Amino acid sequence: MPQLSSTVRGIALLAATTALALPAAAQSTKTPKYSNEYLNLGVGARALGMGKVQVGLASDATAGYWNPAGLANQTQKYDGVLMHSELFSGVVKNDYAAFSMPLDAQSAIGVSVLRLGVDNIADTRNLINEYGYVDYSKIEYFSVADYALLVSYARKLGNVEGLSVGANGKIIYRNIGKFATGYGFGVDAGAQYNHKGWNLGLMARDITTTFTQWSINADEYQKGINSTIANGDDPIPTNSAEITLPRFVLGVGRRVALPKEFSALVAVDLEATTDGERNTPISTKAGSIDPRVGIELGYKDLVFLRGGAGNYQKIQDFAASPGGTPGSSWKGQYSVGAGVAISGLRVDLALSRLAVEKLGSTSQTNSLIVSLGYGIK
Repeated sequence: MPQLSSTVRGIALLAATTALALPAAAQSTKTPKYSNEYLNLGVGARALGMGKVQVGLASDATAGYWNPAGLANQTQKYDGVLMHSELFSGVVKNDYAAFSMPLDAQSAIGVSVLRLGVDNIADTRNLINEYGYVDYSKIEYFSVADYALLVSYARKLGNVEGLSVGANGKIIYRNIGKFATGYGFGVDAGAQYNHKGWNLGLMARDITTTFTQWSINADEYQKGINSTIANGDDPIPTNSAEITLPRFVLGVGRRVALPKEFSALVAVDLEATTDGERNTPISTKAGSIDPRVGIELGYKDLVFLRGGAGNYQKIQDFAASPGGTPGSSWKGQYSVGAGVAISGLRVDLALSRLAVEKLGSTSQTNSLIVSLGYGIK
């Protein structure tokens, strides 16, 4: 009972910290929604196949992203993960790499690198020369890419078995060709508690708020005498700062053994954002809550099947009632996945389907995610 009481006090302290941070964060009205949203797309095909439900579960190199406290529960001496996915028919490339290792029996460190980008974008502002003729040699190409470096540290709390805490320091770099660059820094913090098949996790992203400073190359915007930007129809952007408010994720999972060496893992994450009302099932002026659920079925810890659901949004369907009041319905993002783990090597695949509202109707876009992991004991 003393151990359980210590655990309850630790979780209560984390919950109290969250409760205090939410109102303070909600007071800001000058912060944009979805700031640095590329950092919330998720990593690892296992996680994405389970609907991004990982805060209480992650215990390999991906924990540096999902919940750094999970690094302290890593069973391998060294662990590495690589991931590649493509969105919108391959237009957007999403890449991720991570490595983690224990420092001693109580602590561990990890490093994660993320990139989301669109490459080979044609700059046609100078396509028409000063004589009014098309000159294809004037076309230039550039990339729009967002990067992040996460350095993680985790430690087990010796006085409470199964409880660990961790933190990330993250450096952000965002680039829009030669037009603009942004640099930022933020801190994440998390905790995990594992006891008799139960997995609990609490993650606080951008807990100190994340500050990104944008620097605009005004001279580059002014190039192209015949361009729309250059003739004054659109103002040239100026240097500015962008603030990312905290978000909190509470995760609960339960693993059970089934007959004939099968197993089942069911988990739920509740993600609370603090940047005002969003299109989520629970939405208020102070913040919004997005629930997610994931399941994993395993056989001998060798073969796995996964599924998940989340990102529910109310979408209007103007085509459903022509000439009348448009209808609306809740649409979610669903995912399935599979994985194989052999001698430290993990190969995972995930297919995620996202409902997209376009021109008054709803369409579906699919994303295939592939990740490789390798652990050395």
